[in-house]
Amino acid sequence: MENSAIDRARTTEFASETTYLNTSTCGLLPRRAVDAVKALADDNANGRRQGAGSWEAVQAAREGFAGLVGVEPGRVAVGGSVAAHVGMVAASLPPGAEVLAPEGEFSSVVTPFDVRGDLRTRYVPLEDLAAAVRPGTALVAFSAVQSSDGRVADLDAVRAAAAAHGARTLLDASQSAGWLPLAAGAYDYTVTGAFKFLMCPRGTSFLTVTEEAQDTLPLLHPGMAASGDPWGSVYGPVDRLADDARRFDEPVSFLAYHGAEQAIELLASVGVDAVHAHATGLAARLRKGLASIGHEAVPGDSAVVAVPGLGDREPDLAAAGVMVSARAGNLRASFHLYNTEADVDRALDVLTG
Repeated sequence: MENSAIDRARTTEFASETTYLNTSTCGLLPRRAVDAVKALADDNANGRRQGAGSWEAVQAAREGFAGLVGVEPGRVAVGGSVAAHVGMVAASLPPGAEVLAPEGEFSSVVTPFDVRGDLRTRYVPLEDLAAAVRPGTALVAFSAVQSSDGRVADLDAVRAAAAAHGARTLLDASQSAGWLPLAAGAYDYTVTGAFKFLMCPRGTSFLTVTEEAQDTLPLLHPGMAASGDPWGSVYGPVDRLADDARRFDEPVSFLAYHGAEQAIELLASVGVDAVHAHATGLAARLRKGLASIGHEAVPGDSAVVAVPGLGDREPDLAAAGVMVSARAGNLRASFHLYNTEADVDRALDVLTG
């Protein structure tokens, strides 16, 4: 499980004061991201900068994310939240369209469809999702990795079923991008809250859109950021929007994106494949250890480990300096590049004690 790039990143970029196994809630910020946010905040406080931040940093974050998920930067829109990005997709559907999603899906992925009131939302167990796609299904909306218990969807099967029935796909990669290799171009839309496994400041979110889907996505918040010539579009209506996915950009928090540029650069230097091997290896160690003390985790090879019925132990672990989370009755631990075997063993020691 040793990897020199991971070891170097862990040593130079992270200084957690706890046994931090809670990336599924919020990733640790690398030191370089913290430094970038602090530098921008100081500039804004001291009057050393014209404007609140750098458009170049936003573009670098876009390009870095595009590289991680295997698409051209022109397919990536930036914004502040998954819910806002999903809201655009929801607004694109005609009245009466059917949206298929897993039971217990994260609320930001499904609520924008539900609140419209004129769409048909249908929920099925995750393992039945591919089989449940049918003629008339307009969109399948689902997470690659379930927030509540870490289960990984059968991505190939769902894509194939959607294609066979002419349905579009919306994949939430918030719990997967950064540790699970992802080909975003295989989906009509992906949405990613980047403050988890991408280790960006909260307020960073990415939307990928195929060229075909761009033609039907509504422009809900066009402004200077979405212009083909931002500094030429400061006053009056924007007369020329960007000709790629940037026309769907939300005005962003520069503080978040200055940090995001640095965090994504770090992750790219380590490599998602290396993180996948490292994180899933630690997760497997935890599952094996849990079984040895009488606790069966949700099976699978995810970097997110959940133990049904053990959520009430979260306060005990927190008191001992082991940070995990309780979700839907599960005790949930999640692993990333900054974790070690010693972290796994510490969690098991507390649970045993």
